[in-house]
Amino acid sequence: MLRLRGHQNQATLWDLVVPVDILELPEELAKVDQWLDDDRFFEPYLEKFNQRLGRPSVPVETFYRLIYLRHRHKLSYEALVREVRDSYTWRKFCRIGPHQRVPDSSTLVKLVKKYGPDVLDQLNEELLKKAREKKVLRGKKLRMDTTVVESDIHYPTDAGLLADGIRMITRVVHHLKEAGAKVPPRFRDQTHAVKKQILAIGKILRRRTGEAQAEVAKATEEILGIARRVVTGAKAIAHQVTESVNDAENAVAKNIGRLAERLRHVADLTGKIVEQTKQVLSGNRRIPDRIVSLADPEARPIKKGKLKSPTEFGFKVLIQETEDRLVTGYEVYKGNPVDNSLVESTITRHKKIFRRAPNQVAADRGFAAAKNDEFLAEQGVKQVAIPRPGKISKLRKTYQEQRWFRGLQRWRAGGEGTISLLKRKYGMRRTPLRGFDGARCTVAGAVWAHNLTRLATMD
Repeated sequence: MLRLRGHQNQATLWDLVVPVDILELPEELAKVDQWLDDDRFFEPYLEKFNQRLGRPSVPVETFYRLIYLRHRHKLSYEALVREVRDSYTWRKFCRIGPHQRVPDSSTLVKLVKKYGPDVLDQLNEELLKKAREKKVLRGKKLRMDTTVVESDIHYPTDAGLLADGIRMITRVVHHLKEAGAKVPPRFRDQTHAVKKQILAIGKILRRRTGEAQAEVAKATEEILGIARRVVTGAKAIAHQVTESVNDAENAVAKNIGRLAERLRHVADLTGKIVEQTKQVLSGNRRIPDRIVSLADPEARPIKKGKLKSPTEFGFKVLIQETEDRLVTGYEVYKGNPVDNSLVESTITRHKKIFRRAPNQVAADRGFAAAKNDEFLAEQGVKQVAIPRPGKISKLRKTYQEQRWFRGLQRWRAGGEGTISLLKRKYGMRRTPLRGFDGARCTVAGAVWAHNLTRLATMD
């Protein structure tokens, strides 16, 4: 059952014995509380989750205030629950009374997955509408840039991915045995043999000799052979177990059925890793839709040209910002679309909020394209500061040396600072939630906290 409001901070006997300083919210939280004290933020939940049956849920206003605190202070869900439990002011901000329990961290994770990224997107839109109504958001200037939100995975190697697949398959088979499934005795635990090969690869690479690459390839081929046998055995076990429990309706049989489906899924993913490893060993390095993690199969390798990390693993994100230093739009992408293909959708999002195109647009040379300049001119953008890559004509050089162009480019550089802030202080560097939707939730939550904090300082 959907609940909208939490504890309404009514006066109690507790207020008579607690010092006044503890009862008052800090200045920033008090201003954020004023921004959030609006029924418009209930609308996204009422549209999709207005249920009257079942147990009462965590109040909606408590939930989105907890999300703000989590991203504002870059906390894990477990740390967030501990801090709210121990802080009277945080309890008051989240509308949790002194006699009420703080929601468990696992409950918060489930609610984030249940509500999904679309609801967080709508919350951000409602916040921007309110800022427009209060005339603190203008939108005459627009800057855009892209970055990467990393998945919470280790650096992928072919041998490491194969070892992960073998380990996960073996673990699920053990769980099937513990659940009471009949697993053929011929299935052998190969994790120890694979671990020896992984350690051998580490020793080979430390030698830094010319023969190391060939020896690593040989060790990887041995792991590949083991993985191929383990995948074949796992698929046979999943098929056999599924047939044996198809007609059963008891809880044990259902649990075994779920484990068998999990085994089939992991075996299929490992089978794909086997195929892509075979291609790499045969000399093919360009593999479309390459799997870089079993924990997060949707994550993609993305090259952004950074010296520190040439390749990042996760999801590409576009951030657009106005002169008020508020993030007015964002989008998460699978893979690595070319930056100059994202300009039209960025202007469309801007017009959805402001009902008109900006007067000035600034971006780096990755967004440059003749078709984009034409599109922006058609939309009514008066000044476009997007430098062209490579060698440019004298006419173009004169255009880019104009005072307003250089000024917009200096202003554009501030967008990199905003992205850095979102990563360092609002938890957008790495997503703890798996999958594409998990990355979208992380980005939306970081923008939610950033914009609320910025609006609190603008009052």
